Amino acid sequence: MQSTVDALRSGDVRTLARAISTVENRTPGWSSLLKALFPHSGRARVIGMTGAPGAGKSTLVDHLARFYRKQNRTVGIVAVDPTSPYTGGAILGDRIRMQDHFADPGIYIRSMATRGSLGGLARATADVTTVLDASGRDVILVETVGVGQDEVDIVRLADITVVILVPGMGDDVQTIKAGIMEIADIFVINKSDREGAERVEREIRGLQSLGSRQDKARHDGWTPPIVKTVASDGTGVDELAAAIEGYVAYLQKEDLALKKRVQNWQERLVEMLRDVMLEKARAQLGDGNLTRLAVEVAEHKRDPYTLVEEIVTKGNT
Repeated sequence: MQSTVDALRSGDVRTLARAISTVENRTPGWSSLLKALFPHSGRARVIGMTGAPGAGKSTLVDHLARFYRKQNRTVGIVAVDPTSPYTGGAILGDRIRMQDHFADPGIYIRSMATRGSLGGLARATADVTTVLDASGRDVILVETVGVGQDEVDIVRLADITVVILVPGMGDDVQTIKAGIMEIADIFVINKSDREGAERVEREIRGLQSLGSRQDKARHDGWTPPIVKTVASDGTGVDELAAAIEGYVAYLQKEDLALKKRVQNWQERLVEMLRDVMLEKARAQLGDGNLTRLAVEVAEHKRDPYTLVEEIVTKGNT
Protein backbone atom coordinates (compact mmCIF):
# COMPACT_ATOMS: atom_id res chain seq x y z
CA MET A 1 0.00 0.00 0.00
CA GLN A 2 2.77 2.43 0.90
CA SER A 3 4.46 1.86 -2.45
CA THR A 4 1.22 2.79 -4.20
CA VAL A 5 0.90 5.95 -2.13
CA ASP A 6 4.52 6.91 -2.81
CA ALA A 7 4.17 6.32 -6.56
CA LEU A 8 0.95 8.29 -6.72
CA ARG A 9 2.41 11.22 -4.79
CA SER A 10 5.50 11.22 -7.00
CA GLY A 11 3.29 11.98 -10.00
CA ASP A 12 3.04 8.56 -11.65
CA VAL A 13 -0.04 8.87 -13.88
CA ARG A 14 -0.60 5.13 -14.28
CA THR A 15 -0.71 4.66 -10.52
CA LEU A 16 -3.13 7.58 -10.27
CA ALA A 17 -5.40 6.05 -12.92
CA ARG A 18 -5.37 2.65 -11.18
CA ALA A 19 -6.07 4.23 -7.81
CA ILE A 20 -9.05 6.14 -9.19
CA SER A 21 -10.42 2.99 -10.82
CA THR A 22 -10.02 1.09 -7.55
CA VAL A 23 -11.96 3.74 -5.65
CA GLU A 24 -14.62 4.31 -8.30
CA ASN A 25 -15.36 0.60 -8.80
CA ARG A 26 -15.06 -0.26 -5.10
CA THR A 27 -12.66 -3.09 -5.87
CA PRO A 28 -10.91 -4.87 -2.97
CA GLY A 29 -8.64 -2.52 -1.05
CA TRP A 30 -10.45 0.70 -1.99
CA SER A 31 -11.19 1.63 1.60
CA SER A 32 -7.62 0.98 2.79
CA LEU A 33 -6.30 3.04 -0.11
CA LEU A 34 -8.46 6.03 0.83
CA LYS A 35 -7.43 5.72 4.48
CA ALA A 36 -3.77 5.84 3.43
CA LEU A 37 -4.30 8.79 1.06
CA PHE A 38 -6.53 10.97 3.21
CA PRO A 39 -3.70 12.40 5.39
CA HIS A 40 -2.10 13.70 2.18
CA SER A 41 -5.28 15.44 1.01
CA GLY A 42 -6.83 18.77 1.92
CA ARG A 43 -4.40 20.97 -0.01
CA ALA A 44 -6.10 21.22 -3.40
CA ARG A 45 -8.66 23.86 -4.25
CA VAL A 46 -11.85 22.11 -5.35
CA ILE A 47 -14.03 24.13 -7.73
CA GLY A 48 -17.48 22.83 -8.64
CA MET A 49 -18.97 23.80 -12.01
CA THR A 50 -22.68 23.21 -12.25
CA GLY A 51 -25.63 24.30 -14.37
CA ALA A 52 -28.19 23.14 -16.88
CA PRO A 53 -27.28 21.03 -19.93
CA GLY A 54 -26.01 23.18 -22.76
CA ALA A 55 -24.76 25.93 -20.46
CA GLY A 56 -21.17 25.49 -21.65
CA LYS A 57 -19.71 23.94 -18.52
CA SER A 58 -17.16 21.79 -20.35
CA THR A 59 -15.87 24.70 -22.41
CA LEU A 60 -15.48 26.89 -19.32
CA VAL A 61 -13.69 24.07 -17.48
CA ASP A 62 -11.40 23.73 -20.48
CA HIS A 63 -10.51 27.45 -20.41
CA LEU A 64 -10.09 27.53 -16.63
CA ALA A 65 -7.71 24.60 -16.86
CA ARG A 66 -5.66 26.51 -19.43
CA PHE A 67 -5.66 29.56 -17.17
CA TYR A 68 -4.30 27.63 -14.18
CA ARG A 69 -1.71 25.84 -16.29
CA LYS A 70 -0.37 29.22 -17.41
CA GLN A 71 0.15 29.87 -13.70
CA ASN A 72 2.10 26.60 -13.55
CA ARG A 73 -0.51 24.99 -11.32
CA THR A 74 -1.40 21.35 -11.78
CA VAL A 75 -5.03 20.55 -12.52
CA GLY A 76 -7.33 17.58 -12.06
CA ILE A 77 -10.67 17.46 -13.88
CA VAL A 78 -13.52 15.19 -12.81
CA ALA A 79 -16.28 15.24 -15.42
CA VAL A 80 -19.42 13.44 -14.30
CA ASP A 81 -21.04 12.22 -17.50
CA PRO A 82 -24.49 10.69 -18.07
CA THR A 83 -24.60 6.92 -17.80
CA SER A 84 -25.14 4.94 -20.98
CA PRO A 85 -28.42 3.01 -20.69
CA TYR A 86 -26.79 0.10 -22.56
CA THR A 87 -23.34 -0.32 -21.04
CA GLY A 88 -23.67 1.56 -17.74
CA GLY A 89 -20.49 3.49 -18.56
CA ALA A 90 -19.84 7.18 -19.06
CA ILE A 91 -20.47 8.62 -22.50
CA LEU A 92 -17.11 10.43 -22.24
CA GLY A 93 -18.27 13.56 -24.02
CA ASP A 94 -16.10 15.79 -21.85
CA ARG A 95 -12.97 13.81 -22.61
CA ILE A 96 -13.57 14.32 -26.30
CA ARG A 97 -14.09 18.05 -25.84
CA MET A 98 -10.92 18.41 -23.75
CA GLN A 99 -8.63 16.18 -25.80
CA ASP A 100 -6.20 19.08 -26.44
CA HIS A 101 -4.98 18.63 -22.86
CA PHE A 102 -3.97 14.98 -23.20
CA ALA A 103 -0.36 15.83 -24.01
CA ASP A 104 -0.04 17.97 -20.87
CA PRO A 105 1.10 15.93 -17.83
CA GLY A 106 0.01 18.83 -15.62
CA ILE A 107 -3.66 18.09 -16.38
CA TYR A 108 -5.40 14.83 -15.50
CA ILE A 109 -8.95 14.30 -16.82
CA ARG A 110 -11.30 11.63 -15.54
CA SER A 111 -14.83 11.03 -16.75
CA MET A 112 -17.19 9.26 -14.38
CA ALA A 113 -20.59 7.72 -14.94
CA THR A 114 -23.44 8.79 -12.68
CA ARG A 115 -24.58 5.14 -12.43
CA GLY A 116 -28.00 6.22 -11.30
CA SER A 117 -26.87 8.68 -8.62
CA LEU A 118 -29.02 11.73 -8.10
CA GLY A 119 -27.82 15.24 -7.40
CA GLY A 120 -25.52 15.54 -10.42
CA LEU A 121 -22.59 13.68 -8.89
CA ALA A 122 -21.48 10.07 -9.04
CA ARG A 123 -21.35 8.39 -5.62
CA ALA A 124 -17.59 8.02 -5.75
CA THR A 125 -16.85 11.54 -7.02
CA ALA A 126 -15.83 12.81 -3.60
CA ASP A 127 -13.47 9.86 -3.12
CA VAL A 128 -11.93 10.36 -6.56
CA THR A 129 -11.39 14.00 -5.63
CA THR A 130 -9.55 12.85 -2.51
CA VAL A 131 -7.25 10.69 -4.66
CA LEU A 132 -6.50 13.59 -7.01
CA ASP A 133 -5.93 15.88 -4.03
CA ALA A 134 -3.48 13.43 -2.46
CA SER A 135 -1.64 13.12 -5.77
CA GLY A 136 -0.61 16.75 -5.41
CA ARG A 137 -2.95 18.51 -7.84
CA ASP A 138 -3.24 22.20 -7.03
CA VAL A 139 -6.71 22.72 -8.49
CA ILE A 140 -9.50 20.18 -9.01
CA LEU A 141 -12.38 21.13 -11.30
CA VAL A 142 -15.53 19.04 -10.82
CA GLU A 143 -18.06 19.34 -13.61
CA THR A 144 -21.49 17.96 -12.80
CA VAL A 145 -23.69 16.08 -15.23
CA GLY A 146 -26.07 18.96 -15.85
CA VAL A 147 -29.47 17.97 -14.51
CA GLY A 148 -30.66 21.41 -13.42
CA GLN A 149 -31.62 22.44 -9.92
CA ASP A 150 -31.17 18.96 -8.42
CA GLU A 151 -27.41 19.42 -8.62
CA VAL A 152 -26.98 20.55 -5.04
CA ASP A 153 -24.68 17.70 -3.97
CA ILE A 154 -21.73 19.65 -5.36
CA VAL A 155 -21.87 22.05 -2.42
CA ARG A 156 -20.81 19.23 -0.07
CA LEU A 157 -17.67 18.65 -2.06
CA ALA A 158 -16.47 21.93 -3.53
CA ASP A 159 -14.65 24.78 -1.83
CA ILE A 160 -16.14 27.11 -4.45
CA THR A 161 -19.33 26.43 -6.39
CA VAL A 162 -19.82 28.15 -9.74
CA VAL A 163 -23.34 28.11 -11.15
CA ILE A 164 -23.47 28.62 -14.92
CA LEU A 165 -26.55 30.05 -16.60
CA VAL A 166 -27.27 31.01 -20.20
CA PRO A 167 -29.87 33.35 -21.67
CA GLY A 168 -32.68 32.06 -23.79
CA MET A 169 -33.25 28.68 -22.13
CA GLY A 170 -36.85 29.07 -21.10
CA ASP A 171 -37.94 30.50 -17.77
CA ASP A 172 -34.64 31.69 -16.29
CA VAL A 173 -36.15 32.55 -12.92
CA GLN A 174 -37.45 29.01 -12.46
CA THR A 175 -34.03 27.67 -13.37
CA ILE A 176 -32.21 29.57 -10.66
CA LYS A 177 -34.57 30.29 -7.81
CA ALA A 178 -34.85 26.88 -6.13
CA GLY A 179 -31.87 24.94 -4.80
CA ILE A 180 -29.28 26.12 -7.29
CA MET A 181 -29.74 29.74 -6.22
CA GLU A 182 -28.63 28.99 -2.67
CA ILE A 183 -25.50 27.03 -3.49
CA ALA A 184 -23.83 29.49 -5.86
CA ASP A 185 -20.68 31.21 -4.65
CA ILE A 186 -20.29 32.73 -8.11
CA PHE A 187 -22.80 33.12 -10.92
CA VAL A 188 -21.65 32.91 -14.52
CA ILE A 189 -23.82 34.08 -17.39
CA ASN A 190 -22.25 32.21 -20.27
CA LYS A 191 -22.96 32.95 -23.93
CA SER A 192 -23.48 36.50 -22.72
CA ASP A 193 -23.26 37.81 -26.27
CA ARG A 194 -26.75 36.41 -26.79
CA GLU A 195 -29.90 38.42 -26.43
CA GLY A 196 -31.36 38.15 -22.95
CA ALA A 197 -28.12 38.16 -20.98
CA GLU A 198 -28.99 41.46 -19.30
CA ARG A 199 -32.37 40.08 -18.29
CA VAL A 200 -30.77 37.04 -16.63
CA GLU A 201 -28.45 39.36 -14.71
CA ARG A 202 -31.36 41.49 -13.55
CA GLU A 203 -33.24 38.40 -12.39
CA ILE A 204 -30.28 37.16 -10.38
CA ARG A 205 -29.78 40.55 -8.74
CA GLY A 206 -33.49 40.80 -8.05
CA LEU A 207 -33.52 37.43 -6.33
CA GLN A 208 -30.42 38.36 -4.32
CA SER A 209 -32.08 41.59 -3.21
CA LEU A 210 -35.30 39.75 -2.34
CA GLY A 211 -33.34 37.23 -0.28
CA SER A 212 -31.61 39.94 1.73
CA ARG A 213 -34.90 41.72 2.42
CA GLN A 214 -36.47 38.48 3.61
CA ASP A 215 -33.56 37.76 5.96
CA LYS A 216 -32.45 34.90 3.73
CA ALA A 217 -28.97 36.23 3.16
CA ARG A 218 -26.12 33.73 3.17
CA HIS A 219 -24.76 32.76 6.54
CA ASP A 220 -21.26 33.81 5.50
CA GLY A 221 -22.38 37.28 4.40
CA TRP A 222 -21.06 36.80 0.87
CA THR A 223 -22.96 38.17 -2.11
CA PRO A 224 -22.14 35.98 -5.12
CA PRO A 225 -20.73 38.09 -7.97
CA ILE A 226 -22.06 37.75 -11.49
CA VAL A 227 -19.49 37.14 -14.24
CA LYS A 228 -20.33 37.30 -17.93
CA THR A 229 -18.46 34.96 -20.25
CA VAL A 230 -18.41 33.75 -23.80
CA ALA A 231 -16.73 30.40 -23.31
CA SER A 232 -16.43 29.66 -27.01
CA ASP A 233 -13.72 32.30 -27.37
CA GLY A 234 -12.50 32.54 -23.77
CA THR A 235 -14.07 35.92 -23.03
CA GLY A 236 -14.51 36.51 -19.30
CA VAL A 237 -12.42 33.55 -18.13
CA ASP A 238 -9.85 35.85 -16.48
CA GLU A 239 -12.70 37.63 -14.68
CA LEU A 240 -14.11 34.29 -13.52
CA ALA A 241 -10.71 33.24 -12.15
CA ALA A 242 -10.46 36.62 -10.39
CA ALA A 243 -13.91 36.10 -8.85
CA ILE A 244 -12.84 32.68 -7.58
CA GLU A 245 -9.73 34.22 -6.00
CA GLY A 246 -11.93 36.94 -4.50
CA TYR A 247 -14.13 34.42 -2.73
CA VAL A 248 -11.12 32.48 -1.48
CA ALA A 249 -9.63 35.69 -0.09
CA TYR A 250 -12.97 36.54 1.54
CA LEU A 251 -13.14 33.17 3.28
CA GLN A 252 -9.60 33.58 4.58
CA LYS A 253 -10.13 37.18 5.69
CA GLU A 254 -13.32 36.41 7.58
CA ASP A 255 -11.87 33.15 8.96
CA LEU A 256 -14.69 31.24 7.30
CA ALA A 257 -12.73 28.60 5.37
CA LEU A 258 -12.64 26.13 8.28
CA LYS A 259 -16.31 26.71 9.08
CA LYS A 260 -17.20 25.97 5.46
CA ARG A 261 -15.14 22.76 5.48
CA VAL A 262 -16.75 21.66 8.75
CA GLN A 263 -20.20 22.23 7.31
CA ASN A 264 -19.30 20.33 4.15
CA TRP A 265 -17.95 17.39 6.14
CA GLN A 266 -21.08 17.27 8.29
CA GLU A 267 -23.09 16.70 5.13
CA ARG A 268 -20.61 14.24 3.65
CA LEU A 269 -20.32 12.18 6.84
CA VAL A 270 -24.10 11.77 6.94
CA GLU A 271 -24.01 10.72 3.28
CA MET A 272 -21.20 8.23 3.92
CA LEU A 273 -23.03 6.76 6.91
CA ARG A 274 -26.19 6.46 4.83
CA ASP A 275 -24.34 4.58 2.10
CA VAL A 276 -22.63 2.19 4.52
CA MET A 277 -25.81 1.45 6.44
CA LEU A 278 -27.76 0.91 3.23
CA GLU A 279 -25.17 -1.55 1.90
CA LYS A 280 -25.18 -3.34 5.25
CA ALA A 281 -28.97 -3.65 5.21
CA ARG A 282 -28.96 -4.91 1.63
CA ALA A 283 -26.33 -7.51 2.46
CA GLN A 284 -28.41 -8.75 5.39
CA LEU A 285 -31.59 -8.96 3.37
CA GLY A 286 -30.32 -10.48 0.15
CA ASP A 287 -32.23 -10.17 -3.10
CA GLY A 288 -34.55 -13.07 -2.40
CA ASN A 289 -35.62 -11.86 1.03
CA LEU A 290 -36.09 -8.31 -0.25
CA THR A 291 -38.41 -9.52 -2.99
CA ARG A 292 -40.38 -11.64 -0.54
CA LEU A 293 -40.78 -8.76 1.89
CA ALA A 294 -41.77 -6.40 -0.91
CA VAL A 295 -44.50 -8.84 -1.97
CA GLU A 296 -45.82 -9.00 1.61
CA VAL A 297 -45.97 -5.22 1.84
CA ALA A 298 -47.55 -4.87 -1.61
CA GLU A 299 -50.24 -7.38 -0.61
CA HIS A 300 -50.73 -5.51 2.69
CA LYS A 301 -49.79 -8.56 4.72
CA ARG A 302 -47.22 -6.44 6.55
CA ASP A 303 -46.75 -2.73 7.07
CA PRO A 304 -43.43 -1.24 5.87
CA TYR A 305 -42.84 0.82 9.01
CA THR A 306 -42.67 -2.14 11.39
CA LEU A 307 -40.65 -4.04 8.80
CA VAL A 308 -37.99 -1.32 8.54
CA GLU A 309 -37.81 -1.08 12.35
CA GLU A 310 -37.23 -4.83 12.54
CA ILE A 311 -34.44 -4.68 9.92
CA VAL A 312 -32.71 -1.82 11.75
CA THR A 313 -33.03 -3.59 15.11
CA LYS A 314 -31.65 -6.80 13.65
CA GLY A 315 -28.73 -4.88 12.13
CA ASN A 316 -27.81 -3.43 15.50
CA THR A 317 -27.77 -6.73 17.33
